[in-house]
Amino acid sequence: MLTESPDQALIALMQRVATHDQDAAAALRELYEQTSSRLYGVALRVTGNREWAEDALQEAYLNIWRIAGDYRASLSPPMAWLGVIVRSRALDFLRRRNSERVDRNQELDDYVQETVAGEAVDPADAASTSEQALALRQCLSRLEPRQREVVSLAYLRDLSHGELAEQLKLPLGTVKTWIRRGIEQLRQCMQRFA
Repeated sequence: MLTESPDQALIALMQRVATHDQDAAAALRELYEQTSSRLYGVALRVTGNREWAEDALQEAYLNIWRIAGDYRASLSPPMAWLGVIVRSRALDFLRRRNSERVDRNQELDDYVQETVAGEAVDPADAASTSEQALALRQCLSRLEPRQREVVSLAYLRDLSHGELAEQLKLPLGTVKTWIRRGIEQLRQCMQRFA
């Protein structure tokens, strides 16, 4: 008398689960009893947390209930197919948990920002801004006086090249050149302070 191999027994159980008839629930229970301890190990390795592994395993068996009819013995052994499903559910579970954690952290950050921030300037931001302003002042002082004037007016008063040329009684080309060169010198100078 020939005995059924473990793979053949699992294939038969999945075929019974795929029918979704009265016998399907009993077949799923039997499939669970035969495979859950090994598949739990897969879920635990992926999640690294016993409780999460249990949740992922439960989701995996619900998925197996739905898609058991899709299993093809010619493509993979049953435990490999079941393992892929469990691994996928465990990874999905981790992604959801991480997403929820990020959302909760963002909510907490927003709440803290609204509650604590008030009207006061953040000391770290103030220090950084102060250092940048000092660096910019030093870099501006290295420009030639007329070039410094043109760059300052262009950015502090938000004047166009044409308005600057008219106000300073300079040719438009000269204003554009001084601004371009001044910005380049400032960029190089500020990189030293970064």
